[in-house]
Amino acid sequence: MALLVHRPDLLEAIVGATERRVELSRAERSARDIERQAGEMHPCGQAFEDAVGHLGSLNIIAECKRRSPSRGVLRRQYDPVAIAKGYERAGAAAISVLTEPGFFDGHLSHLSAVRAGVSLPLLRKDFIVDDYQLVEARASGADAVLLIVAALDLSVLRRLRERACDLGLAALVEVHDVTELHMALDAGATLIGVNNRNLRTLELDVGLSHEIARTMPAGVTMVSESGLQSADDLTELSLLGFRAFLIGERFMTAPDPGAKLGRFLHRAEDHPSA
Repeated sequence: MALLVHRPDLLEAIVGATERRVELSRAERSARDIERQAGEMHPCGQAFEDAVGHLGSLNIIAECKRRSPSRGVLRRQYDPVAIAKGYERAGAAAISVLTEPGFFDGHLSHLSAVRAGVSLPLLRKDFIVDDYQLVEARASGADAVLLIVAALDLSVLRRLRERACDLGLAALVEVHDVTELHMALDAGATLIGVNNRNLRTLELDVGLSHEIARTMPAGVTMVSESGLQSADDLTELSLLGFRAFLIGERFMTAPDPGAKLGRFLHRAEDHPSA
């Protein structure tokens, strides 16, 4: 008789750790203090939306990420500012900065440092579960935040998206299947990311972007995330209506992430089908 092996739910573990982290952060620093700092910043969510929705170009959101649960440490010598500057020089449309500490070795200070070093729109990449994190994002220099449908119920998703808008932040709402797409649309999302990696199992399927694109309504800016390896990938997805592509591990494992992005863009833009 075969034994049933229980596979841990990675997303559930990350969300649980995030909720505890928010509680500790709120105890260490009040929301009022964070709001005062946030009031000194001038985020531009519209700049992020314009950058990733620009027609006629391959808009890449290049990611600063030291570690991933699927591959472990990607870069032992991790300097997010130097990496972000390289991305900016190479032609990135925007930059994503991982701030989740437990599973990705991120930190809010990385976002603040990158903000001081580049002028491109910035996305705070984290597992947002509380309004407090949105204020943190603005205070640390973000122009946009990621909201993951699988980590939130519809009422919380709607509230967080609306609060992000009030703070001047764009909300990239991430989905993994058609059911989550309908939730994102019900919450009012117009900027939707399709993550080709299942955050519960880490399984990767770029075909997911193809599947969801077929049911995406008009008027939505689509971003494909994870597992994008070649100019062919970007070309095929562009033909399906995707405007932007979030890429991290492919660049982060290269000796020079910015140079890797530059070569990637050059090949993609010169692709005969592009």
